[in-house]
Amino acid sequence: MIELRGVTKRFKQVTAVQDVSFDVERGEVVGLIGENGAGKTTTLRLIATVLRPMAGSIRVAGLDTIKQPRQVRRKVGLLFGGETGLYDRLTARENIAYFGRLFGLDDGEIRRRTEALAERFAMTEYLDRRVGGFSKGMRQKTVIARSLIHEPEVVLLDEPTSGLDITSAAAIRQLIRDFQKEGRTVIFSSHISGEVERLCDRVMILRRGRLEFADSLAELYRRTGTEDLDAAFVQAAESGLGR
Repeated sequence: MIELRGVTKRFKQVTAVQDVSFDVERGEVVGLIGENGAGKTTTLRLIATVLRPMAGSIRVAGLDTIKQPRQVRRKVGLLFGGETGLYDRLTARENIAYFGRLFGLDDGEIRRRTEALAERFAMTEYLDRRVGGFSKGMRQKTVIARSLIHEPEVVLLDEPTSGLDITSAAAIRQLIRDFQKEGRTVIFSSHISGEVERLCDRVMILRRGRLEFADSLAELYRRTGTEDLDAAFVQAAESGLGR
Protein backbone atom coordinates (compact mmCIF):
# COMPACT_ATOMS: atom_id res chain seq x y z
CA MET A 1 0.00 0.00 0.00
CA ILE A 2 2.84 2.39 0.90
CA GLU A 3 6.37 1.84 -0.41
CA LEU A 4 9.42 3.98 0.28
CA ARG A 5 12.72 3.18 -1.41
CA GLY A 6 15.92 5.05 -0.58
CA VAL A 7 14.07 8.27 0.27
CA THR A 8 16.18 11.30 1.20
CA LYS A 9 15.11 14.86 1.99
CA ARG A 10 17.38 17.77 2.91
CA PHE A 11 16.61 21.33 3.99
CA LYS A 12 19.67 23.43 3.15
CA GLN A 13 22.44 21.88 5.27
CA VAL A 14 20.13 19.67 7.34
CA THR A 15 19.31 16.11 6.25
CA ALA A 16 15.84 15.42 7.63
CA VAL A 17 15.41 11.96 6.09
CA GLN A 18 18.31 9.81 4.89
CA ASP A 19 17.96 6.74 2.65
CA VAL A 20 14.71 5.52 4.24
CA SER A 21 13.00 2.41 2.88
CA PHE A 22 9.95 0.59 4.23
CA ASP A 23 6.61 -0.96 3.26
CA VAL A 24 3.22 -0.63 4.95
CA GLU A 25 0.51 -3.11 3.99
CA ARG A 26 -3.15 -2.35 3.44
CA GLY A 27 -5.06 -2.25 6.74
CA GLU A 28 -1.96 -1.98 8.94
CA VAL A 29 -1.59 0.48 11.81
CA VAL A 30 2.06 1.46 12.11
CA GLY A 31 3.56 3.68 14.80
CA LEU A 32 6.34 6.07 13.82
CA ILE A 33 8.44 6.96 16.83
CA GLY A 34 11.58 8.99 17.41
CA GLU A 35 12.96 12.02 19.19
CA ASN A 36 12.08 15.54 18.13
CA GLY A 37 13.84 16.24 14.85
CA ALA A 38 14.18 12.54 13.97
CA GLY A 39 12.33 13.00 10.67
CA LYS A 40 8.84 11.75 11.55
CA THR A 41 6.89 14.76 10.31
CA THR A 42 9.04 15.05 7.19
CA THR A 43 8.41 11.38 6.38
CA LEU A 44 4.65 11.80 6.68
CA ARG A 45 4.70 14.95 4.56
CA LEU A 46 6.71 13.18 1.88
CA ILE A 47 4.15 10.37 1.72
CA ALA A 48 1.32 12.90 1.50
CA THR A 49 3.06 14.81 -1.36
CA VAL A 50 3.38 17.96 0.76
CA LEU A 51 7.14 17.60 0.20
CA ARG A 52 9.11 16.06 -2.65
CA PRO A 53 12.02 13.70 -2.00
CA MET A 54 15.45 14.71 -3.27
CA ALA A 55 16.29 11.06 -3.88
CA GLY A 56 14.44 7.76 -3.87
CA SER A 57 10.81 6.96 -4.64
CA ILE A 58 7.47 6.76 -2.84
CA ARG A 59 4.39 4.90 -4.01
CA VAL A 60 0.93 4.97 -2.43
CA ALA A 61 -1.60 2.40 -3.65
CA GLY A 62 0.64 1.86 -6.66
CA LEU A 63 0.80 5.58 -7.50
CA ASP A 64 4.05 7.54 -7.72
CA THR A 65 4.01 10.59 -5.43
CA ILE A 66 6.15 12.64 -7.84
CA LYS A 67 4.55 11.64 -11.13
CA GLN A 68 0.96 11.32 -9.87
CA PRO A 69 0.63 13.68 -6.87
CA ARG A 70 -3.01 14.63 -7.45
CA GLN A 71 -4.10 10.99 -7.59
CA VAL A 72 -2.10 10.24 -4.45
CA ARG A 73 -3.76 13.09 -2.54
CA ARG A 74 -7.16 11.56 -3.23
CA LYS A 75 -5.98 8.43 -1.45
CA VAL A 76 -4.53 10.16 1.60
CA GLY A 77 -5.95 11.92 4.65
CA LEU A 78 -3.40 13.98 6.59
CA LEU A 79 -3.63 15.35 10.12
CA PHE A 80 -0.99 17.27 12.06
CA GLY A 81 -1.62 17.54 15.81
CA GLY A 82 -0.24 21.05 16.25
CA GLU A 83 -1.41 22.59 12.97
CA THR A 84 -5.15 22.84 12.39
CA GLY A 85 -5.12 25.23 9.43
CA LEU A 86 -8.80 26.04 9.97
CA TYR A 87 -10.44 29.26 8.82
CA ASP A 88 -11.70 30.84 12.04
CA ARG A 89 -14.36 32.98 10.35
CA LEU A 90 -15.98 29.93 8.76
CA THR A 91 -18.16 27.39 10.50
CA ALA A 92 -17.03 23.80 11.00
CA ARG A 93 -19.37 22.77 8.20
CA GLU A 94 -17.95 25.39 5.84
CA ASN A 95 -14.36 24.37 6.63
CA ILE A 96 -15.18 20.74 5.85
CA ALA A 97 -17.09 21.65 2.69
CA TYR A 98 -14.21 23.77 1.40
CA PHE A 99 -11.92 20.76 1.41
CA GLY A 100 -14.62 18.56 -0.05
CA ARG A 101 -14.82 20.86 -3.07
CA LEU A 102 -11.03 20.75 -3.43
CA PHE A 103 -11.40 16.99 -3.88
CA GLY A 104 -14.09 17.47 -6.52
CA LEU A 105 -17.09 16.36 -4.46
CA ASP A 106 -20.47 17.83 -5.34
CA ASP A 107 -22.56 19.70 -2.77
CA GLY A 108 -24.94 16.81 -2.17
CA GLU A 109 -22.14 14.37 -1.46
CA ILE A 110 -20.39 16.90 0.78
CA ARG A 111 -23.58 17.43 2.75
CA ARG A 112 -24.17 13.70 3.20
CA ARG A 113 -20.60 12.95 4.25
CA THR A 114 -20.41 15.98 6.55
CA GLU A 115 -23.53 14.95 8.43
CA ALA A 116 -22.22 11.39 8.80
CA LEU A 117 -18.85 12.62 10.09
CA ALA A 118 -20.48 15.11 12.47
CA GLU A 119 -22.57 12.32 13.98
CA ARG A 120 -19.57 10.01 14.23
CA PHE A 121 -17.49 12.60 16.09
CA ALA A 122 -20.33 14.10 18.15
CA MET A 123 -20.00 17.46 16.38
CA THR A 124 -23.63 18.06 15.43
CA GLU A 125 -24.32 20.68 18.09
CA TYR A 126 -21.50 22.96 16.92
CA LEU A 127 -21.29 22.05 13.25
CA ASP A 128 -22.73 25.42 12.19
CA ARG A 129 -20.73 27.56 14.61
CA ARG A 130 -17.65 29.53 13.61
CA VAL A 131 -14.50 27.69 14.63
CA GLY A 132 -12.78 30.81 16.00
CA GLY A 133 -14.19 30.13 19.47
CA PHE A 134 -13.68 26.37 19.48
CA SER A 135 -11.78 24.44 22.13
CA LYS A 136 -8.71 22.40 21.17
CA GLY A 137 -10.78 19.21 21.09
CA MET A 138 -13.52 20.75 18.93
CA ARG A 139 -10.96 22.09 16.49
CA GLN A 140 -9.23 18.71 16.32
CA LYS A 141 -12.48 16.94 15.53
CA THR A 142 -13.20 19.46 12.79
CA VAL A 143 -9.75 18.90 11.27
CA ILE A 144 -10.24 15.13 11.37
CA ALA A 145 -13.62 15.40 9.67
CA ARG A 146 -12.07 17.68 7.05
CA SER A 147 -9.26 15.17 6.50
CA LEU A 148 -11.74 12.32 5.99
CA ILE A 149 -14.32 14.04 3.79
CA HIS A 150 -12.93 12.34 0.66
CA GLU A 151 -12.91 8.91 2.37
CA PRO A 152 -9.16 8.25 2.03
CA GLU A 153 -7.67 4.77 2.00
CA VAL A 154 -4.53 5.95 3.80
CA VAL A 155 -4.57 8.07 6.97
CA LEU A 156 -1.43 9.84 8.20
CA LEU A 157 -1.55 11.26 11.73
CA ASP A 158 1.26 13.34 13.20
CA GLU A 159 0.96 13.54 17.00
CA PRO A 160 -2.87 13.37 16.72
CA THR A 161 -3.52 13.50 20.49
CA SER A 162 -1.04 16.30 21.23
CA GLY A 163 -2.54 18.84 23.62
CA LEU A 164 -5.92 17.10 23.87
CA ASP A 165 -7.79 16.38 27.08
CA ILE A 166 -8.34 12.78 28.20
CA THR A 167 -11.75 12.42 26.57
CA SER A 168 -10.70 13.85 23.21
CA ALA A 169 -7.49 11.80 23.15
CA ALA A 170 -9.46 8.64 23.86
CA ALA A 171 -11.79 9.47 20.95
CA ILE A 172 -8.79 9.79 18.61
CA ARG A 173 -7.42 6.44 19.74
CA GLN A 174 -10.79 4.82 19.14
CA LEU A 175 -10.86 6.38 15.71
CA ILE A 176 -7.54 4.70 14.87
CA ARG A 177 -9.02 1.35 15.96
CA ASP A 178 -12.04 2.02 13.74
CA PHE A 179 -9.78 2.77 10.78
CA GLN A 180 -8.13 -0.60 11.24
CA LYS A 181 -11.49 -2.38 11.29
CA GLU A 182 -12.46 -0.51 8.11
CA GLY A 183 -9.31 -1.73 6.37
CA ARG A 184 -7.66 1.68 6.10
CA THR A 185 -3.89 1.98 6.29
CA VAL A 186 -2.66 4.18 9.14
CA ILE A 187 0.72 5.61 10.03
CA PHE A 188 0.79 7.76 13.13
CA SER A 189 3.58 9.35 15.11
CA SER A 190 3.44 9.62 18.86
CA HIS A 191 5.58 10.22 21.92
CA ILE A 192 3.10 8.33 24.12
CA SER A 193 4.36 4.78 24.70
CA GLY A 194 1.03 3.37 25.86
CA GLU A 195 -0.67 4.71 22.77
CA VAL A 196 1.79 2.95 20.49
CA GLU A 197 1.59 -0.31 22.44
CA ARG A 198 -2.21 -0.43 22.36
CA LEU A 199 -2.75 0.53 18.73
CA CYS A 200 0.11 -0.57 16.51
CA ASP A 201 0.71 -3.71 14.47
CA ARG A 202 4.30 -2.59 13.91
CA VAL A 203 6.62 0.22 14.93
CA MET A 204 9.23 2.14 12.97
CA ILE A 205 11.98 3.97 14.82
CA LEU A 206 13.66 6.99 13.26
CA ARG A 207 16.87 8.53 14.58
CA ARG A 208 18.53 11.52 12.96
CA GLY A 209 16.64 10.86 9.74
CA ARG A 210 17.54 7.19 9.48
CA LEU A 211 15.28 4.20 9.96
CA GLU A 212 16.76 2.16 12.80
CA PHE A 213 14.01 -0.44 13.28
CA ALA A 214 10.85 -1.57 11.49
CA ASP A 215 9.03 -4.61 12.85
CA SER A 216 6.47 -5.77 15.41
CA LEU A 217 6.55 -4.75 19.06
CA ALA A 218 7.07 -8.41 19.95
CA GLU A 219 10.20 -8.48 17.80
CA LEU A 220 11.42 -5.20 19.27
CA TYR A 221 11.02 -6.60 22.78
CA ARG A 222 12.69 -9.87 21.81
CA ARG A 223 15.74 -8.11 20.38
CA THR A 224 16.12 -5.65 23.22
CA GLY A 225 15.32 -8.07 26.06
CA THR A 226 12.80 -5.71 27.63
CA GLU A 227 9.05 -5.13 27.40
CA ASP A 228 9.36 -1.50 28.43
CA LEU A 229 8.81 0.45 25.22
CA ASP A 230 10.75 3.49 26.38
CA ALA A 231 13.81 1.38 27.24
CA ALA A 232 13.46 -0.63 24.04
CA PHE A 233 13.23 2.56 22.01
CA VAL A 234 16.44 3.96 23.48
CA GLN A 235 18.31 0.73 22.78
CA ALA A 236 16.93 0.40 19.23
CA ALA A 237 17.66 4.03 18.41
CA GLU A 238 21.24 3.69 19.55
CA SER A 239 22.04 0.31 17.99
CA GLY A 240 19.69 0.05 14.99
CA LEU A 241 19.09 -3.65 15.82
CA GLY A 242 19.87 -4.56 12.25
CA ARG A 243 16.73 -2.72 11.15
